[in-house]
Amino acid sequence: MLFTSYPFIILLFITLIIYYHNKAKKFQVEVLVTSSLIFYAYDQPILVFLLLFSAFVNIVSSYYIVKTIPKFKKIIAISGVISNLAILFFFKYSNLIASIFFDSDSEVIKFLVNIPLPIGISFFTFQGISLIIDVFKNDKNIVDKILPISFFEHAKKVLFFKSFFPQLISGPIVKAHDFYPQIKYKTFENVNLTSCFKQLVMGYFLKMVVADNLKDYTYWLLYPYFENYSSTTLLWLIFGYSMQIFADFAGYSLIALGLSQLFGYRLIQNFDFPYISTSFKEFWKRWHISLSTFLMKYLYIPLGGSKNGNTKTYLNLLITMILGGLWHGAQWSYAIWGLAHGAVLVLERMTSNLLPTFKLGKVGKIIKGISVFIYITLAWLLFKLPNFNDVIKFFNTLIINFYLPNNDNLIVSILIYSMPIIIYHLSYLAIINNILKNKIRFIEPFIYAILLFLIFTNSGSQGSFIYFQF
Repeated sequence: MLFTSYPFIILLFITLIIYYHNKAKKFQVEVLVTSSLIFYAYDQPILVFLLLFSAFVNIVSSYYIVKTIPKFKKIIAISGVISNLAILFFFKYSNLIASIFFDSDSEVIKFLVNIPLPIGISFFTFQGISLIIDVFKNDKNIVDKILPISFFEHAKKVLFFKSFFPQLISGPIVKAHDFYPQIKYKTFENVNLTSCFKQLVMGYFLKMVVADNLKDYTYWLLYPYFENYSSTTLLWLIFGYSMQIFADFAGYSLIALGLSQLFGYRLIQNFDFPYISTSFKEFWKRWHISLSTFLMKYLYIPLGGSKNGNTKTYLNLLITMILGGLWHGAQWSYAIWGLAHGAVLVLERMTSNLLPTFKLGKVGKIIKGISVFIYITLAWLLFKLPNFNDVIKFFNTLIINFYLPNNDNLIVSILIYSMPIIIYHLSYLAIINNILKNKIRFIEPFIYAILLFLIFTNSGSQGSFIYFQF
């Protein structure tokens, strides 16, 4: 069920009415769990049983880690994490792994290809892992809430944590220690409606006006269509896709934050104007923040982080980013994308170790920022063309098609629909540098009125969110 669909709007309003009704105040969690299961089951009802089974694994594991004697806690925690990963691997990576050992036309491959990929499985699996690890580490925000309650009450809370529909499909990835303390009775009077309105309007604008329009133009990046375009046009198409993937995912995240806040729950900010980054380290502090912080806490640091010398640090960075790339999809191009980011993070860290006192001026930062953006944008091609052979063909075409005439209409359209993202980032820079700060605040109501108008008058054709496939 898409956030932009009429069935979702109907489900949202019915849920809100029941959720805040006086007679339902003792059953708010049950109301949200019911709506979440309806939301997830809408397109593929059978897959709701996978979500329930995944929740059951985490319910049992987290409960008995708390209730059992100390010597069994680690065994239960390891079993729970492995069970989560086994579910993820079977549905998402079994085809990739089997392709290494079997022929493409074998019965095993044919069987695995037909296994549906449940939407959101990477997100709710990571959330389950965070719950088990936080409970095992004796996080008081969670453990103190499990100890006094029954298995049934615990099961209800875990199912709610795993299935909360605003972030179920594409995040942000919610950590148990952030979410559990928020599970309590909510009142409509405490909802910040202004904040909800701003997040929802900006989110829907980024998705429906920017991303959904750009997708109709960046479609021509697919093979073999890109072979018919000039090198300049292809560069503009890559630029457009970079704008599209930001607008699409940041739009989803803002909608998720706004919807969650409507029900009294706060999720972490998932994007912080990433395209102003002047380093790759900064980019990963601004892009998909919930994933980068998850990988940092539950993978990079357990591997040893930066505590065991430079060589081990560089290796940990590469492993983390490669696995982070594979988290996005079961194709080698995603691993290469992760490797590409890991390599520049290592190079950046090596450079800072060798030249710790070297500082860039304003012009140097601008040049570096542009360089970072170009690298990141070119790397997005691995998302648009998951078949790595198509990526190689694209770059070959980029080199040899310089003689073809430019498609001016396509370039202008991409520039028009990319302009809101450019303005979005520039306005943030203006605010943090105290340029036009008061004027921007004064015209803010008019800006949101224009965005709302454009949502109703200039939305692109409806399409699913890019990160649904992950």
